Amino acid sequence: MNHRPDPVVTTAQGAVRGLRQDGSTAFLNIPYAAAPTGADRFRPPRPHAAWQGVRDATVPGPNAPQAERRLGSIDMTPYFGTGWSRGEDYLTMNVWTPETPGGDLPVMVFVHGGGFVAGSTRSPLYEGSAFARDGVVLVTLNYRLGIAGFLDIPGAPANRGLLDVVAALLWVRENIAAFGGDAGNVTLFGQSAGATIVGGILATPDASGLFQRAIVQSGSGLGAFTTEQGARVTRAAADALGIEPRLDAFAEIPDERLVDAASALAGLDLRTGTHRDPLIGLSPFSLVMDTQPADAVAAGTGADVDLLIGTNSEEGNLYLAPVGRYATSTDADVDAAASASHPHPAKLVEAYRAARPEASPGALRSAIMGDALFGAGSWALSSAHAAHAAHPASATYAYAFAWRSEALDGQLGATHTMELPFVFDLAGLPQLHGPDGLFGPGKPPADLADRVHEAWIRFARTGDPGWTAYDNERRTTMRIDAEWAETDDPHSRERRAW
Repeated sequence: MNHRPDPVVTTAQGAVRGLRQDGSTAFLNIPYAAAPTGADRFRPPRPHAAWQGVRDATVPGPNAPQAERRLGSIDMTPYFGTGWSRGEDYLTMNVWTPETPGGDLPVMVFVHGGGFVAGSTRSPLYEGSAFARDGVVLVTLNYRLGIAGFLDIPGAPANRGLLDVVAALLWVRENIAAFGGDAGNVTLFGQSAGATIVGGILATPDASGLFQRAIVQSGSGLGAFTTEQGARVTRAAADALGIEPRLDAFAEIPDERLVDAASALAGLDLRTGTHRDPLIGLSPFSLVMDTQPADAVAAGTGADVDLLIGTNSEEGNLYLAPVGRYATSTDADVDAAASASHPHPAKLVEAYRAARPEASPGALRSAIMGDALFGAGSWALSSAHAAHAAHPASATYAYAFAWRSEALDGQLGATHTMELPFVFDLAGLPQLHGPDGLFGPGKPPADLADRVHEAWIRFARTGDPGWTAYDNERRTTMRIDAEWAETDDPHSRERRAW
């Protein structure tokens, strides 16, 4: 029996040896930028030095410094991973390609979520062999998180985690052909914080031409902090560390202390006289931009990029049900959620009660939280992009993921992150099932993962996921459930309230 050697691919920085799997090949822990150490943690990403010989790319590498993250009674390790896997050289990517890749395959580059403070390529949900099996070159990547990635420090470039993703896209343009990918057919996609980063890159003129399509899964085109809000976080971080809010002072602090300080900032009040907190206190880190991505897109940036964008129908349940706050929510909690989310909270609650006359306080609270975090910003980005529908090379498509998990006696429902196992065709992952799993005791429809995964790949390959494009008159949205159905303007009442 002949054993075929594991494949070796030569990149601009050096050769890498991958791991042949069943029908695909994985190349793990490939550097796309230099290790961010010392003061370099607060500088733009730099090219990685070339290496001699063949670099082993068969085992996972380190990830960005982060604290272990939990959400109550649900096992979220498939999503967040198991925390910090230490090592300095963590600005790396994983590449999955068909076992016999050929050439000119569509490329999909995924940006993970995790509240800008957690997550990595090591998370089980981001295993990419299903994409390779179906003729796609998939790239997943690590980027700087927390204070190193997103704290707005005078003298340092803003949004360094976003700059890392742009550096990864530059690496893809230079190297992906060696893995069988078409550098002229790249889809940038992300979920949650990763989706907000994708929206930010869509609105970044310097990234023009690095990708042709974008998918925003439960992100926000209105999710950036203003520089005033960013400065408030920086001051709080400096106070927690006992230093002055200066670049040289932060550069002296080891990663362990930066991670601890980031964790200590939870619940920081970032509301100002002119702006609400787009993350309603759930994370002190986001992009920092005085022009929201949706506004930049409305002005024409990213008009030549196809966009697929959507949210889950019960996003907010994840922040309530696993910690016992869904069933115990009261009308006062609904009012508090509205006050944290909107300048006119009474009108907002009135609109949501009218749209959901039978909803419990928990359901209303979740709906307001979910739309504050993801819905309103996704609708704004959809509308901004669709306003350029006359552009001959781009289109907008919208979805609403509505399949309900039975976890926590059905309270988890179609919550935040629920679409990810279907996008990656990993609905059979054992950690998702059982009393602590994201799916609970039930099983999703047998063909749902096939259909969602296929739609994402079809969009990456052709720019059309298989349903009617979104425009600002009909606002056609595909409702994804056991049965799929196109609906015109399904969020009309809520959208008008924002």
